[in-house]
Amino acid sequence: MSHPSVPGGAPAGITVGRALELPTLRSGLPEILVGADALHRPVRWVHAGEVPHIASLLKGGELLLTTGYGLGARPADQRAFVRTLAERGIAALVVELGPRFTRLPAAIVDTARAAGLPLVQLHREVPFVTVTEEIHTEIVNGHYALLQRAEEVHRRCTEALLAGGGIPQVLAVLAGFGGNPVFLETTGGRLLYAAGSGPEGADALQVWEGLRGTHQQDPPPAGSVLVDIPGGGPGTGAVRARLVLLPVCAPLAPVHRMAAERVAGVLAVVLMQARQEEELAARGRGDFLTDLAEGRIAPQDAPAQARVLGFRPGDGPLLPVVMRLGDTVSAGGWAVLARAVAEELAAVGVPVLPGVRPVEGRVPLLAGLRSEGERAAVADRVAAALRAGVERAGVQRPGAPPPVVVVGVAGGWPAAATGLRHAAEAATAAQGLADRPWYDARRLDIDLLLWRLRDHPDLAAFVERTIGPLREHDRRSRPPLLPTLETYLAHAGRKAETARELHLNRQTLYNRLARIGELLGTDLDDPHTVLALGLALRARRHVP
Repeated sequence: MSHPSVPGGAPAGITVGRALELPTLRSGLPEILVGADALHRPVRWVHAGEVPHIASLLKGGELLLTTGYGLGARPADQRAFVRTLAERGIAALVVELGPRFTRLPAAIVDTARAAGLPLVQLHREVPFVTVTEEIHTEIVNGHYALLQRAEEVHRRCTEALLAGGGIPQVLAVLAGFGGNPVFLETTGGRLLYAAGSGPEGADALQVWEGLRGTHQQDPPPAGSVLVDIPGGGPGTGAVRARLVLLPVCAPLAPVHRMAAERVAGVLAVVLMQARQEEELAARGRGDFLTDLAEGRIAPQDAPAQARVLGFRPGDGPLLPVVMRLGDTVSAGGWAVLARAVAEELAAVGVPVLPGVRPVEGRVPLLAGLRSEGERAAVADRVAAALRAGVERAGVQRPGAPPPVVVVGVAGGWPAAATGLRHAAEAATAAQGLADRPWYDARRLDIDLLLWRLRDHPDLAAFVERTIGPLREHDRRSRPPLLPTLETYLAHAGRKAETARELHLNRQTLYNRLARIGELLGTDLDDPHTVLALGLALRARRHVP
């Protein structure tokens, strides 16, 4: 009798059938009374005993050896004994005939058949201790064989990397070993890589689409193998990605989980190295752009250095853009963000040189235009790509303000240097403004001037003198009046538009405006008053 094997060439471990082939049990002349079709059941351990409550000592998967003294004398006791063993999930019951039974009673045989429990009787006495030693040796050897097979996969994956391969080649090794497609996904369930093929040669991506999300159920479908790929350093418990093996072509066995766990360690190193290299490259580009903005690189020297960094914009104008995230990104999140932003920007359709500056919490970049006329269209695409990269990377903390994207003035390399510096400062000053897809740096000059004066006591005094009574009113009373004034000024004093945006009827708006004028002791139709109020409303973000 040959024992079965699993895909990948690894033995399935000792089975009931294999145990009966071992010398000591074979010498007992085993007779299979029930379960000849279930000899493939794996044997996890061996237990020998004669007590009626022995089932309470078992965990499942055992091959139980007994002479039958614990089975009881009454048929009812015997049926209960066998049913309890079957419910416990043991691999098989082996009864040695002798003083207790010369043949197994019908109650035992019929109950085993009804419960689907393999039942074997031994016609000769055998030393149970020797049986236990032989089977346990087989189990240990089987585990060692599995470990060897898993280590072989690990070795082949390492060789693939040393030969210049990457994640696709590593996954291909694992897919070939398991005979099933293999997927690498983010912790959020987004597919990163796929390898292997499905039934009838179906592409792995087709398999993924057909089974999308099923393995994320709790618990996952039986037979699936999911292995977390660690990230964030030893002992942190952080998970960087997930390795998924789905049994769509053949069953998955313990050896496949062992192999996947070893491959996960390889992938963790590859991902860490890739992200470190990617982040270093992004930081290098960020340093170049910052040095250009701050005058440490002369504009005439910048094109040659940019070419080294892979940026070849042509002869058109350059568009400086800066996204500010502040301190919302963790230290380890910048590598993820750099990759996500780079991938999103790849679809913008123009040459782009993006960098990261974690210290300032900024993502500066230059985009190459064909003409000044496409500035707005390219700004739209670049801003959308930057925001999509932030969302995709998932690096912002809950409740953090949205990213601020500021677009400078297009021009040559000297203008790019000035524009990057201006956009970076304006992005800081724009924090707290109403969220927009992107801001034109030229329209933020007043906000930038007020931000630069944020620590000057005269600015705080100006805000308090100009709108202090309204701020005090809004702290104590309802409805608040500052939003009404802000909307009114944003619409240049057009009352109908102001009422529509605030969802107020005209009379309610008139009453609020009158109350504002009363509290401030001023005329809202006076141009100088309107100018002062607008400045004070903008400046209040920068003062206590």
